[in-house]
Amino acid sequence: MSELNLTQLGQAVEAPSRPEDAVLERVPNPQSDTLYLARFVAPEFTSLCPVTGQPDFAHLVIDYAPGDWLIESKSLKLYLGAFRNHGAFHEDCTVSIGRKIVEVSQPRWLRIGGYWYPRGGIPIDVFWQTGSAPEGLWVPDQGVAPYRGRG
Repeated sequence: MSELNLTQLGQAVEAPSRPEDAVLERVPNPQSDTLYLARFVAPEFTSLCPVTGQPDFAHLVIDYAPGDWLIESKSLKLYLGAFRNHGAFHEDCTVSIGRKIVEVSQPRWLRIGGYWYPRGGIPIDVFWQTGSAPEGLWVPDQGVAPYRGRG
């Protein structure tokens, strides 16, 4: 694995304060000849409302079919954590995260579901994917129930 140039895995790293400062890293996929799905779940994702500065919370589910690269999970954790003090709308956060992962890892396919908790009484769920799932890829349901409140 001479292509590894990891700066965070196995290192003491300060959490980046902004997504723009975070370094999302990749590692070679040892199963690159196999079509499969990998899933990351971030059930406590946090960002800030860009208007009020109040915290927003989401349950993120990221499904991707890796190609030659895998996303290194510690760098993903630090990248997602960098949104904690970042002001952006739900749609922008969700799609930006998906696009960044695609830019870095160049997967065969990716989808992200952002299941946001209510703001102003309205839950906002945001979904983005790179296109149709490859034929033969097992894509399970993301398993997040729609928001039901107390009803």
